Amino acid sequence: MKLNFRNKENGIKNIKIAKITILFITIVLFVIVGVAVINNKVSTNEKVVQATDNNSEQSEDKPSLHNEETEDSINKESNSSVENVAYLEKYIKQQIKGQKPDGADGKKVAYLTFDDGPSETVTPQILDVLKSEKVNATFFVIGKYVDRSDTNKNLAKREIAEGNTIGIHSYSHDYNYLFPNGKISLENCMSDFDKTDKALKNVFGPDFSTRAIRFPGGLETWSKKDPQGAENVDKALHEKGWYQIDWNSLSGDAESGHKNAAQLTQEAIKTIGKKEKVLILMHDTYGKEETAKALPGIIQYLKQQGYEFKAIK
Repeated sequence: MKLNFRNKENGIKNIKIAKITILFITIVLFVIVGVAVINNKVSTNEKVVQATDNNSEQSEDKPSLHNEETEDSINKESNSSVENVAYLEKYIKQQIKGQKPDGADGKKVAYLTFDDGPSETVTPQILDVLKSEKVNATFFVIGKYVDRSDTNKNLAKREIAEGNTIGIHSYSHDYNYLFPNGKISLENCMSDFDKTDKALKNVFGPDFSTRAIRFPGGLETWSKKDPQGAENVDKALHEKGWYQIDWNSLSGDAESGHKNAAQLTQEAIKTIGKKEKVLILMHDTYGKEETAKALPGIIQYLKQQGYEFKAIK
């Protein structure tokens, strides 16, 4: 009986030891896990802080882009079948000033642009040529012409459907209203651009948007007459995420004196010169039938010179 009692007593001691051991192991594991979690949080926080610091350094070192666009986003879009309008605005401005454009990369790109449409006579011919040549262009439309008829609305729809892009070229195209006394009216210009934007939304739906703006006469022309006005309107455009696009080549179809298709083609070739990025001004409004006739020859010349074609967006 005494032996059994001792065995029982030893068993109880063993159980107590086992429980203490298990508790000790549990505490040790808990401490280990807790330390690991804390270390992980510290590491994560350090990474977050580092990323924030890096972003701050980048924002200090790199010039900010309008509408919070990054160089990567601009270059990504510019490498596709459309050109980023923010990139092209800066490129053309620098080129006009005689500076080497930041985006010069040795690639020859042509941007065909047509102002003052849509028209029921010339725009369909231009679209037929573009489709036949398998190239795209950008149409800077006048809002009042978009609103004029269902035919013109359908032409705008066809422009987009066939891979082209649309920009704004004012609503009225009225120089007396937009540029009274030879000065830029910020209020009237922005109102006209907004009105055209609404006209396009009425055609394509509320989600449609375009960022490309072209001043009647070109903003560079007006900046020489009214530098402060040009600076003010440029700032107002950027605040809305809009970018003004001039040109560095033209066919001369809006200049005084009638030119036939051959003359327009030669003028375009002369102004194209050896430019790496060439942005050609043409028109698809009423009376510009010779432009439609000249377009195939201009496109063929550009193809022979190794240019690829992009629309502006």
